[in-house]
Amino acid sequence: MTVVTAQRFTIAEYQRLAELGFFREDERVELIKGEVIQMTAKVTPYCVCETLLCQELIQLLLGRAMVRGQQPIIIPDHSEPEPDLTIVRNVNDNYLSSHPKASEILLLIEISNSILKYYQEVKLPLYAEAGISEYWIFNLINHRLEFYSEPCQGYKSNFDYRRSQIDLIP
Repeated sequence: MTVVTAQRFTIAEYQRLAELGFFREDERVELIKGEVIQMTAKVTPYCVCETLLCQELIQLLLGRAMVRGQQPIIIPDHSEPEPDLTIVRNVNDNYLSSHPKASEILLLIEISNSILKYYQEVKLPLYAEAGISEYWIFNLINHRLEFYSEPCQGYKSNFDYRRSQIDLIP
């Protein structure tokens, strides 16, 4: 019997594929646990939410932290997600030498207009396992803001957040 296995990529292999032009420039993909994942298209409510959040965060954090929009982060060795917004520590080279690692991330934000389960069931445990201390999901489907903090390893070695809170978006 033949066993079929998926090809999993390291971050270095994924970055090399991008350098070689394997992905179209307008193609929205990210690397999650070695798999190249196609992301959904941006729709108007998503774009408005991202723009307003970015403006507010930059004003709030000017000089104290850096706000990055849809830029990769590093989760060794097989994940390079591109969260919608990431607040990271200031570093001397502005992350020219490397994308931010979990220890440099202060807050990670995803905006969901269609793939809420993906953010809750795939990305949430990925971010918790990486030790990202704060994770928010702007749930545009149900008009809620989901706050997650205190990453932990839970039942059956699954990763999760110890604290969660869900509030209505006014």
